[in-house]
Amino acid sequence: QVQLVESGGGLVQAGGFLRLSCAASGTIFRLISMGWYRQAPGKQRELVASITSGLSTNYADSARGRFTISRDNAKNTMYLQMNSLKPEDTAVYYCNKLNRPFWDWGQGTQVTVSS
Repeated sequence: QVQLVESGGGLVQAGGFLRLSCAASGTIFRLISMGWYRQAPGKQRELVASITSGLSTNYADSARGRFTISRDNAKNTMYLQMNSLKPEDTAVYYCNKLNRPFWDWGQGTQVTVSS
């Protein structure tokens, strides 16, 4: 079972930026399409961005043009660069496989954007 550890969240003002990291254990990471997800209070978890093993990327409409997903397979790590943050980006951010079945979810990293 792969373990996922998210980090890099914090409190930032609107218009600011953050870079999230997702560290994965094991050797299978490099073969797997991955995604960044977020869950705001009272809302369902949603997919924000994804990246395939071949580095093709896709973004939710809310993230496109502001967020950039990337990965370093040599480090078993995935990143989410978030620019021009908005209060509506406030959520707990998680990483996991793009496709089911998911690995066990990590604790996530809290992103709070103040207006």
